[in-house]
Amino acid sequence: MCASYGLDPRFDDREYQEVIDAAVLDGLRSWAAGNDGEILRPTGKNLRNLNPLITGVSSWEPAWWGYLVNGAPASFASINTRSERLAATKGALPSRAIVPVSYWREMTKPARIWHEYTAPEDGLLGIAAVTRPGRAADGTDYTCYSIVMQPAAAHLDHIHDRMPLLINPGFAEEWLATPQAGGALIDAAIAAAVPINELIRVAPESGDSPPEDAGRLF
Repeated sequence: MCASYGLDPRFDDREYQEVIDAAVLDGLRSWAAGNDGEILRPTGKNLRNLNPLITGVSSWEPAWWGYLVNGAPASFASINTRSERLAATKGALPSRAIVPVSYWREMTKPARIWHEYTAPEDGLLGIAAVTRPGRAADGTDYTCYSIVMQPAAAHLDHIHDRMPLLINPGFAEEWLATPQAGGALIDAAIAAAVPINELIRVAPESGDSPPEDAGRLF
């Protein structure tokens, strides 16, 4: 599963410049600069962080990672959604978005060593997400998101057998804007992601990781 990631303000966005509006990329960079060094984790009862989410080629917003049900974080697992389940969907897929990241993290067990997955040369990565509206107990409305997970690429599965579905920049508009998209869009996104997957590299983190309950409202 993917339970933490980061967005470095020094990200290289050249692959996205012809797809995502400059104002969106500038907004993401400004947000990342204000939160430089933060490890982004699921939003919850105690950790009320909001993370940046690309909701259209011309729009982004701070969003709640995980689903809200009856004003509280869902009691079921909701931060990740299996690509296989979405691909088998009969009818329309949920609304879709892209999570901008510089890296994501997984832990090897039983050694409990964290690893960072990155693209070469500080490249910006886009992770597929599905979204739904949610309302917190205080009445505030949020866009809630779940990261789409697929089987790991062969060169990565020695660390973890799943990885996020990465959105190829050339597929970003199709992912975000296809009306009434069905399960076939998941299969198309997986196929488009293959060359991106091959670029991903993984290395153990240096130093001690901050505690998993670290975080702040941003």
